[in-house]
Amino acid sequence: METTREKWLGAMLKIADPVIEHLSKGELHRTLPADFHEERNNYGMLEAFGRTVSGIAPWLELEGLTGRERELQEEYRAKVRRCMDFATDPKSPDYMNFEEDGQPLVDVGFVAHAIVRAPKQLYEALDARVQEHVAAALKRSRCIRPCPTNWLLFSAMREAAFYKIGLADYDMSSIDYAMRMFEVWYKGDGVYGDGAEFHWDYYNSFVIHPMYVDLVRTCAKAWDDYRALLPEVEKRASRYAQILERMIAPDGTYPIIGRSVTYRFGAFHMLAQAALEQLLPEELSPEQVRCALTAVIDRTMEAPDMFDEEGWLRPGVYGYQPELAEPYIGTGSLYYCMPVFLPLGLLPEDPFWSGADCPWSSCRVWSGAPFPIDHAL
Repeated sequence: METTREKWLGAMLKIADPVIEHLSKGELHRTLPADFHEERNNYGMLEAFGRTVSGIAPWLELEGLTGRERELQEEYRAKVRRCMDFATDPKSPDYMNFEEDGQPLVDVGFVAHAIVRAPKQLYEALDARVQEHVAAALKRSRCIRPCPTNWLLFSAMREAAFYKIGLADYDMSSIDYAMRMFEVWYKGDGVYGDGAEFHWDYYNSFVIHPMYVDLVRTCAKAWDDYRALLPEVEKRASRYAQILERMIAPDGTYPIIGRSVTYRFGAFHMLAQAALEQLLPEELSPEQVRCALTAVIDRTMEAPDMFDEEGWLRPGVYGYQPELAEPYIGTGSLYYCMPVFLPLGLLPEDPFWSGADCPWSSCRVWSGAPFPIDHAL
């Protein structure tokens, strides 16, 4: 009988495979679908790769796996390293757009986040030629000025990745500016504005909390002000993860609110990261979160038309719903569903995987079971 972890792993690889397989052979440019919002084609490859690798990075970095999963991990480690080569070699047929217009900055941020999450596999294990190409490619995005929104975190994450891998010319000012602005934009009770304004959407989970937490964690090792800020940033992220868990209905559905809903279960990025990084509040057991996220994954992937005939994602929340894709959404954009799989970066023995199934918050309250009162942070 298939275990829950095996189900998650199968789902993750089913989604990632078209991107990783084609890019690892230098064939992504030729094969990536461009059947809607064709004006986004110039960004699609970097979108697809950056978003995919940011989700699978903790699993690639994990040590201690055994058996068939270890064999799969080694296979995908090798493939992703080839992907890094094809994506950043200027002579490659799949060399990506790292500097034209504004969009590449976003997905450079996702590649950088992947490197922060998996520096051994996604940088140190590369040969020197590929390391140079990766650094040079990411640096090309420095010509793009981020607007005063969550985009500040993309440039900051790029520089944090440079710091993480030991490049001497990282730009501390980009990191510091993002940190200072998000402290100004904090609204309370675990929620930030996306810029000065608050938006009812999932960008606190898609980008803001996950990147801000990892940004401060990365820099806290070297700077006292980041070290002092870290407990507060983690506490806010923990609270937001708690809110996300309460949004998951007993049937695995959740509110469809705001922008970019075609990222599907990427809406639970921060809940998945909180499980990975041991940031769950005391009220949430890891196994409870596993069951809640499994319900979301199962409900979403049961739709028969989520993928095209070649296995590529199609726009929608439940299957194919192209009307939900904003003009900035292309095929590559859809792969930001991948961060829901971050807990695969925990060993099978971790309580997240080994604990017995149990009901999550909405199951408990709507079955009439005793349930704790919620409190603001």
